[in-house]
Parts: sequence; structure tokens; C-alpha cells
Amino acid sequence: MEKQIGQTQLILKIGDITREEVDAIVNAANSTLLGGGGVDGAIHRAGGPEILEECRKIRDKQGGCPTGEAVATTAGRLHARYVIHTVGPVWHGGGHDEDRLLASCYRNSLALASQLKCRSVAFPSISTGAYGFPIERASQIAVRTISQEVPALDLTEVRLVLFSSADFEVYTRATTRS
Repeated sequence: MEKQIGQTQLILKIGDITREEVDAIVNAANSTLLGGGGVDGAIHRAGGPEILEECRKIRDKQGGCPTGEAVATTAGRLHARYVIHTVGPVWHGGGHDEDRLLASCYRNSLALASQLKCRSVAFPSISTGAYGFPIERASQIAVRTISQEVPALDLTEVRLVLFSSADFEVYTRATTRS
């Protein structure tokens, strides 16, 4: 599915984010930046040790990455120039600022991609796996935030790379509503 937002093409697809050929791949990281499971583990495995090495340097300098923030490293062996690591919120029922923090993940990742002169960015569904954020709610936040932010940025393409057809359907509904 595709949707034009200003000069930016929003593309939804089912796939493996580690195989995307873009300027930046966004990683749903944990605050330690030391790798983990899900998307985070897959990106570290596919990208190689250079990513972890740079994450350790960032960690030594600033002590990790707070929820909602974003940092960038090399993409190692991935087909990208950068990996943008963002830490999504763990779902605690919706009363702990989760919506704002999730929107901040997308906003800060897009801003960092723009600072790095990226033209194309691929996102996973942030926080909807092990962190338990309800995917219907997360998809609406993701699409709304991307739609609000990209008109002011010099991006030609933003991809939402979904893991399953069920996830793709949820994000498609969110995109057609926005």
C-alpha cells in the first residue's frame, strides 16, 4: 500500500526490515543499546559487530538511550547507510505516557534521519512485540506522527515494514483512516 504525503511516499509492506535498501533502517531498540530479541536482535545479527561496537561507544558516552529518543550508528552489513535506534515504551495500560513516548520515537527518528541527510527510511512496528503496545493504537500513532512530520522534512520515502499480513492489515486500516 502507498500513500502520498506532500513530497514523501509512505509505503506499507510485509517483509524483513534487515533486507530493506534505504538510507536508514530504524531499530526498535532497548535502552541499553546492546541488542536484544525481535527486530533489535535481527538487525544486530544481520548488520554485524560494527553496529554493537558503535552502540557501546554511545552507551559509554551517554549511558544508553532513553525511551522516545533516537541515536544513529553505522548499518554495518545492512543495505543502508545508518541504523537509527529508538526505544519504544513498554505498555503499562495506557496511563503512563505511552502514546506520547511512542510518537516521540517516530518524530525523533525522522528528525535524526533528516539531520543525517537521509532520503529514505524504513520503520518496524515499534513497541508492538515484546513491549506489548496494542498494535491498533500503535499503528494510528505511527501513521499520524509520520503524516504530521514528513511535510517539513526532505524525505522521499518512508516505509513501514510489517512482520505479518495481520500487522499489515492493521496498519493499512490506520493509513486509510488518516
